[in-house]
Amino acid sequence: MSARRRIAVVLFNLGGPDRPEAVKPFLFNLFRDPAILQLPAPARLPLAWLISRTREKSAQANYALMGGRSPIMPETEAQARALEAELARRDPDAEFRCFIAMRYWTPLSEQTAAEVAAFAPDDIVLLPLYPQFSTTTTASSLKAWRAAYGGPGRARAVCCYPDTPGLVEAHAERVREAWRTAGSPSGVRLLFSAHGLPQKVVDAGDPYQAQIEATAAAVAARLPEMPDWRICYQSRVGPLKWLGPATPEAIADAAEAGLGVVVAPVAFVSEHVETLVELDHEYAQLAKGGGCPHYVRVPALGIEPGFIGDLADSVARALARDGGTESSAGGRWCDRRWCGCPVEEAA
Repeated sequence: MSARRRIAVVLFNLGGPDRPEAVKPFLFNLFRDPAILQLPAPARLPLAWLISRTREKSAQANYALMGGRSPIMPETEAQARALEAELARRDPDAEFRCFIAMRYWTPLSEQTAAEVAAFAPDDIVLLPLYPQFSTTTTASSLKAWRAAYGGPGRARAVCCYPDTPGLVEAHAERVREAWRTAGSPSGVRLLFSAHGLPQKVVDAGDPYQAQIEATAAAVAARLPEMPDWRICYQSRVGPLKWLGPATPEAIADAAEAGLGVVVAPVAFVSEHVETLVELDHEYAQLAKGGGCPHYVRVPALGIEPGFIGDLADSVARALARDGGTESSAGGRWCDRRWCGCPVEEAA
């Protein structure tokens, strides 16, 4: 009897501090990444140290609202186990194992790479939990992985999946459920809130904004009951010009028009500080203070069955390829003017 084919699926996410003492080193890891602070190392590392030191207390206060730690690891672990079960259901003749590699806190790529190598897979699927590609997320995670892994297995990477059916329908279902739970209020504007990026990153050829727009348009098309919708961006830091409009501005605009808001975190697939603090506390208070008649926050996708099924589809499409990197829809998703596309690099 032949051995079962071993398939490792590596899920990439940003990570988050698992205790108050981890906040400072987490921030340092984040800001020392050249994809985040685009400066030479002699300037970047001291600045990363300074930022992590000056932001430590305020960040700890935010994490205190969540029990002193980020929930991103247990949320990602739940997604990994759900995906593992779905893959096993679809192909019981193969042995699937899902691993997690976080970019800025444990388990880092080096630790996960050792675990994957010990598993000795025949095939590896690299699956970012960032539906929309950015040089600051997917590209950075794939680069760190390729530097860390030297074990067996033929690797294939998924680049992006901004408008695949399972993802889109899962978002739409979460919006409907939150809206109905709130009593299906009329006179609301649907805000798709995504993590922001400095405008210069997009101007340099990052396709993130275009892919956010594609996700939002596809989800909105499935929600005719909420025809008034906008895209906005949150989590701005520093003096640079960022993508806009900012989510606080979009909430204020809705309030001025006498509208309530339904806020959907369109680029986040798990709950973490940007959703549980910014959306649930800071922006909710802003909406209330500004006179919004309704503030409804849509949960992140989590283990929504449509989303997990979409991830399983992405794995299956990746395994069907000879190798290289593609979007989960096959080929290159974005326009040729966008730079840094791993699909092009793999071609």
